[in-house]
Amino acid sequence: MSSSTSARTDDPPAVVLTGITKRFPGVVANSDVHLTVRRGEVHALCGENGAGKSTLMKILYGMQAPDEGTIEVNGEQVRFRTPSDAIKAGIGMVHQHFMLADNLTVQENVVLGAEALHGIGQKARRRIIELSGRTGLNVDPGVLVEQLGVADRQRVEILKVLYRGAKVIILDEPTAVLVPQEVNELFDTVRGMQEQGYTFLFISHKLDEVRAIADSVTVIRRGTTVGSADPRTVSSRQLAEMMVGSELPSPETRESTVTDKVVLDVKGVRLLTPDGARPILEDVDLVVRSGEVVGIAGVEGNGQTELVETIMGMRKAGSGTISLLGRDLTKLGTLARREAGIGYVPEDRHRHGLLLTQPLWYNRILGHQTRRPAAKGIWLDTDGAKKDTERIVADFDVRTPGIDVPAAALSGGNQQKLVVGRELSGDPVLLIASHPTRGVDVGAQALIWDEIKRARAAGLAVLLISADLDELIGLSDTIKVMLRGRLVADADPNTVTPEDLGSAMTGAGSTSAAVHETVAVEEGEN
Repeated sequence: MSSSTSARTDDPPAVVLTGITKRFPGVVANSDVHLTVRRGEVHALCGENGAGKSTLMKILYGMQAPDEGTIEVNGEQVRFRTPSDAIKAGIGMVHQHFMLADNLTVQENVVLGAEALHGIGQKARRRIIELSGRTGLNVDPGVLVEQLGVADRQRVEILKVLYRGAKVIILDEPTAVLVPQEVNELFDTVRGMQEQGYTFLFISHKLDEVRAIADSVTVIRRGTTVGSADPRTVSSRQLAEMMVGSELPSPETRESTVTDKVVLDVKGVRLLTPDGARPILEDVDLVVRSGEVVGIAGVEGNGQTELVETIMGMRKAGSGTISLLGRDLTKLGTLARREAGIGYVPEDRHRHGLLLTQPLWYNRILGHQTRRPAAKGIWLDTDGAKKDTERIVADFDVRTPGIDVPAAALSGGNQQKLVVGRELSGDPVLLIASHPTRGVDVGAQALIWDEIKRARAAGLAVLLISADLDELIGLSDTIKVMLRGRLVADADPNTVTPEDLGSAMTGAGSTSAAVHETVAVEEGEN
C-alpha cells in the first residue's frame, strides 16, 4: 500500500461529492451520498451490485446529472453536462470493457477524438512516448492493438485518459481479466503514478486487492454511504459484511462429489480461423463427469471462448467429436444441444444471455422455449413462465420491482443471478458457466457459488471458465490450463496457488508440483 507524498495537507481534496441523489422511475439509485477523495490517493469504492456505484461514477464523469447534491473538483464547485466537461476538469474513466479499435495502432486509438490537442503526427507520438515513459506504462505507439494482450490494452486505456489531461482516474473493475502477475504490474504503475500526483478512484469486488492498493475505502449500500474503512486495519470479511449489511456465513469444508459417470466427452476437437489459415483450437480432449466441476484457466484470447461456443454448437468444429451422456452432438445445432440437457451461462450476458429491452419473464423463456414451464406442447405458456420467473427472483435474490420490468433496469449482478437461475432451473445434466460471477458483488458471488455447489452435489456436471483464479481454485475438482488453443496443463485445486496458475497461463511454466504439464507448447506456436 502506498500513500502519495506529492499532496500537501493544505491542498483541497481532488473530489468532493456532497449529498448526491439520483432518482429513476421507481428507483432511487443514489440517496444523499457523500464521498471525499484526497489528492494523490487511491480511494476504493465498494458496494454490492445495485448499490449505486456505477450511477455515482457516471455522475462524476458527466454521463448523468444528479437530481440533488454538489460536485467539487480541486476545491471548486462544478457542474458536468457531458463527459467532455469532466475531461476538461481533469477527470478520466477507464471502463471495465475496453473501448479500443483492434485495427488501429496504439497512437491512433489514443489520439482518436482528441486530434485537436497535439495533432495526429510526430507531436502526438512524442507526447504519447513521454507520458508512457514517465508513468511506467511503456506502450509502443506504433503497434496494432489487435497484437496486444489484455494487460497492455488496459495500459492503452489509461494512456488515453492521461493524454486528455486527466489527473483523477476512475478505474472500473481494472483487475477483472488480469492474472496475478499482471495485477502486480498494474499496482506498481498506479503507485508510481501516485507519486507524480495522480489520484485514483478504484472500483472492485476483489476485496483483498482493495486492501492491497487503496489508501482509503468508502462503502455504499442500497444507494447511500454507510461508512469508510482503513484498508490497513479492516479485513476482507469485515468489508464484505459492511457491503451486505449482515454477517457472512463461514466457509464450508469441501467434499468430493465426483462420480465415474461421464457426462461431457470432447475428443480431438480442432477449430480453424474463418479463413482456415491457422487453428484456434488444436486437439482438445476434455471429460467432465457427474458431480464434477472442471475449471478452465487461461489468459483471455487463448481459445476458451471458442471452446465453449464449439461445445454449444455456435461454432462448427473442423474435426473431433462432442458427446453428452454417450450421445454424439457434433452435428446438432445449439437448441438441440440445450434440449439434450446443457445449461449455458454465457461470457457476455448482454450479447448471448438476455434481451435487455424485454421483461424478466420473457428472458426466462430464452433458450428454454420448447420446454416446461415456458411451453405447453407447441404453445408458449406465458403464465407458467411468469410464475417460474417469480420463483427464480425469490430463490436467487434477484432484486427487482417486479417481473415485468425490462432486464436493462436491473444491475449487472441481478441480471447475472437471473441468468444463472434460469439455467439451473431446466434440470440440466451439464452446466457450462463462462465467468459466472464477473462483475458481481460478494453477496451475489456467494449465492451463485452456493447454487453451483448445490447442483454439483446433486450430480450436475459443470464446465467452469473464469478469469477469477480464486473462484477456479475454490469451486473446481480439476483445473486445466488453456494456452494458444490447447489444454497444456492440469492443476490440483487443493494445492495450487493463483501465482502457479498465472505462470502456467502465460507460458512461463510452473515449478509447483500442483501443476502438471500435459502438452508442450513452444513460444510463437499458432
